[in-house]
Amino acid sequence: MNEFVLDFERPIAELEKKIQDMKDFSSGEDLELSQEIQRLEKRAEKLRQEIFTNLTPWQRVQLARHPKRPYTLDYINQLMDGFLELHGDRLFADDKAIVGGLAKFEGRPVVVVGHQKGRDTKENLRRNFGMAHPEGYRKALRLFRLAAKFSRPVIVFIDTPGAYPGIGAEERGQAEAIATNLKIMSHLPVPIIIAIIGEGASGGALGIGIGDRILMLENAWYSVISPEGCAAILWRDRAKASQAAKALKLTAQDLMKLGVIDAIVPEPLGGAHRDFESVAQSLRAKAWEALEELDKLTPEHLVAQRIEKFSRMGSIVEEV
Repeated sequence: MNEFVLDFERPIAELEKKIQDMKDFSSGEDLELSQEIQRLEKRAEKLRQEIFTNLTPWQRVQLARHPKRPYTLDYINQLMDGFLELHGDRLFADDKAIVGGLAKFEGRPVVVVGHQKGRDTKENLRRNFGMAHPEGYRKALRLFRLAAKFSRPVIVFIDTPGAYPGIGAEERGQAEAIATNLKIMSHLPVPIIIAIIGEGASGGALGIGIGDRILMLENAWYSVISPEGCAAILWRDRAKASQAAKALKLTAQDLMKLGVIDAIVPEPLGGAHRDFESVAQSLRAKAWEALEELDKLTPEHLVAQRIEKFSRMGSIVEEV
């Protein structure tokens, strides 16, 4: 199976293939090509630095969608112990696009919730490409209420292209389910830590995205609409998605400046899939640090601070 390569990564991939071919050839023919291989390896490293330290917003969107990028269950298995998945919303069905349950984070009992995509076509159909139905948001709501009942912190992983826009989802109250989650999460009397690990689109992300600390991976994106959706509305041309991505200010770096998120989790050159363990450890450290800070607050102060945090977003002060 061929390695998945994004368009802007192609020069690096071609150089890496050439290096591997030379290594195979020198080994098989008993030739000494080490100096030439070292020269090409240095060139490849320089090219990686040039490309991945100057990514455009659209290129970051593409990296966030990389099929090998770690998903919610990858992070849960890496960061949590004793994960016990809970299913169903007790009203309609079990939405596979959202997973959640009980676990221990650094030895501490927590409730964990997140969007889950699939690795292949069959699993993506089962997971609905990470696009939740109303029953997915209601399953999450059931878990949030469980966390409040037993005073357990909540850790949420966001990675979705948006809430599912199908007729059935609308008939079962998609907007109401998301709105209810916004209300309940705003007043939940336990710490809530949000980690945006890939895509964070629209109400689909915000439906489980109200929290005290918003952490975001370096190459994730978070916006009111996808670049393609924005381009289709503004220019009636989805091909202008790269232009829309720049205008939307959807990168972690932009959102940090705007005060929408609280911390950026660094990724290795090439994205989180290149060195998942290092990314997971960085996320672990930032999440634990945030949890220790939030533990110092009373439930009343926690809720008041959370509401003030989100009320502050988008406000404008005019000097007369």
